[in-house]
Amino acid sequence: MTKKAAIIGGGVIGGGWAARFLLNGWNVAIFDPDPEAERKINEVISNARRSLPSLYDRPLPAEGTLSFHRDLAETVADADWVQESVPERLDLKHRVLAAIDAAAPAHAVIGSSTSGFKPSELTAEGSRALVAHPFNPVYLLPLVELVGEGADAAAETLRGIGMYPLIVRKEIDAHIADRLLEAVWRESLWLVSDGIATTEEIDQAIRMGFGLRWAQMGLFETYRIAGGEAGMRHFMQQFGPALAWPWTKLMDVPEFNEALVDQIAGQSDAQSGHRTIRELERLRDDNLVGIIRALKHSGSGAGGVVQAHETALPLPETDGLPITLDRQVPQGWADYNGHMNEARYLEAGAEATDQFMRMIGADADYIASGKSYFTAESHVRYLAEAHAGDRLICRTRLLDGAGKRMHLFHSLTTGDGTEVATVETILLHVDLGTRKTCLAEPAVAEALARHATAQAGLPQPEGVGRFVGQVR
Repeated sequence: MTKKAAIIGGGVIGGGWAARFLLNGWNVAIFDPDPEAERKINEVISNARRSLPSLYDRPLPAEGTLSFHRDLAETVADADWVQESVPERLDLKHRVLAAIDAAAPAHAVIGSSTSGFKPSELTAEGSRALVAHPFNPVYLLPLVELVGEGADAAAETLRGIGMYPLIVRKEIDAHIADRLLEAVWRESLWLVSDGIATTEEIDQAIRMGFGLRWAQMGLFETYRIAGGEAGMRHFMQQFGPALAWPWTKLMDVPEFNEALVDQIAGQSDAQSGHRTIRELERLRDDNLVGIIRALKHSGSGAGGVVQAHETALPLPETDGLPITLDRQVPQGWADYNGHMNEARYLEAGAEATDQFMRMIGADADYIASGKSYFTAESHVRYLAEAHAGDRLICRTRLLDGAGKRMHLFHSLTTGDGTEVATVETILLHVDLGTRKTCLAEPAVAEALARHATAQAGLPQPEGVGRFVGQVR
């Protein structure tokens, strides 16, 4: 049965929550009195549709239904999860949480997106709630800080939509991540106020240096490496005394007056004011997809969260021939001509080959045992354009699986059934110890024989055996 999430407050964070749930198959109901809420949230969801599926090499669940409501009680009726994302005013949150608690089902989780308030403050007037504090964009960044009663059960739900729940051991103002951000923010305000650096120079210092390290290793693991072979103890002994030096002004804040606001706003406008917010969001999302996909390859950081979530997603159902790839074309696969780059078709074919190998038992365990298939030859035909955001599906035909050879023919189509390319590949079975060809193990050979029998009555695919330059 499809689950339902109710989102109360449809700003940047509420819209991100809506997108995260919706694109993971939940029905989503939204309450926000802003007359522009529907437009704004649909724009956020459009960005999410463009980016979130690009992280995955399997299709996400079919989208749930999205609805907008003018009555809060109607919005939360039958909800399994209610996410309050109203402005950061405690009196407002008390009123909204009381209304949610009165109307939501008893089994529903009621989470607050608050970045600063503790659960004891949120529930001081008797309403039930826990802190479920995410990070923008909620549909891409996996971290959500959970504080309060029911956090363990809530964590399981959030893992199911591809998030990384971090349960905070003790409640504290601003939780964990925002306290760290606040420290950097305070020091950055001083650097601008004292004329040491501009907003752009501070951003460059972060993104050209430690920001790249933090994305994969965080703070302490980064510093462990900085200690060399002696590790963290050496680092602490070497740099610990510097903590007593007056390097930062962490406990002080420059006077927050109009002059400072004008200075920072003016520098920010000069830095990136030539782009609209939506353009900046898409730039941010495209970059995040690229970074997270790189981390996914090694299983590090946020990439490891996507990797684990993807493993839990169901494989595509076959509709005759085995479906060996079903994914969205990511933005990074498009080239200067505005369509999928030629090398990516071969990459898609290689992914399909890997999936077919897993289907016949030539999987990671098989490779670890010392046997695998090596590609000997491939031929790609480019038949039509595919674009970023298109659904890309591959159906694989086994042409020959006897002896040491495996001859595959991959047909790549978009979601509307248009064939955009074919990739014909011949592989040889190899003993990884000797690096020489050998016969496949019996279980793999038998699986190949079953596929060959199942496909025996199918006509020869058009284009098999073509060579470069052959007239169509």
